[in-house]
Amino acid sequence: MIDLKGYGPELLDGAVVTLELALLSLVLALALGLIGASAKLSGNRLATGIATTYTTLIRGVPDLVMMMLFYYGGQMVVNMISDFLWAQYGIDFFFQFDPFLSGTITIGLIYGAYMTETFRGAFLAVDSGQIEAARAYGFTRMHTFRRIMVPQMMRHALPGIGNNWQVLLKTTALVSIIGLTDMVRVAEEAAKAERMPFHFFIPVAFVYLSLTAISELFIKWLDKRANVGVVQEG
Repeated sequence: MIDLKGYGPELLDGAVVTLELALLSLVLALALGLIGASAKLSGNRLATGIATTYTTLIRGVPDLVMMMLFYYGGQMVVNMISDFLWAQYGIDFFFQFDPFLSGTITIGLIYGAYMTETFRGAFLAVDSGQIEAARAYGFTRMHTFRRIMVPQMMRHALPGIGNNWQVLLKTTALVSIIGLTDMVRVAEEAAKAERMPFHFFIPVAFVYLSLTAISELFIKWLDKRANVGVVQEG
């Protein structure tokens, strides 16, 4: 068993923080992806324009830059608003950006853009004949969306969701740069204190590898379940 110089419990706590951050970011990314894909396919020029601008900007800016902009730039904007409200209206308002919340929102925003394209492609893959049949049976647009399009779309979207989740999980390492005590930050501090980088970063790498391996098995299981009764090509 590897001796972690007493940093084992802290690394374990950091791993829990990493997993919580990844899961919450995934939930936000999925929600934004569904909204973005629906907007792009809505036929509304304003909604399509907003969604296209969102995906273009987010996918064109490096993740680290987005993290720094949101955490430090966002805090400056909040401070400016706070100063304005106090000077003009005497309203005492202040909000301190939390690294965990900032990391969750930033990663969720980033991968929401990728999920948007994943869901858009999956929606387009749904057989249009099924949608026409639903309308012929008198289904409303919302009923058709919920009962016909979403179940069919998810079958096509699962591989893309799985790929995005794997990358998202590794992207959580970036939150250490804004001060969140995840396992990467704990390992970095321990490595500096003990002058033993491999001693601490190899276990962290193993945790990430384990999480991605488990995730891959789970995604394969979901994909198999989603394709029950579906004839696979080839």
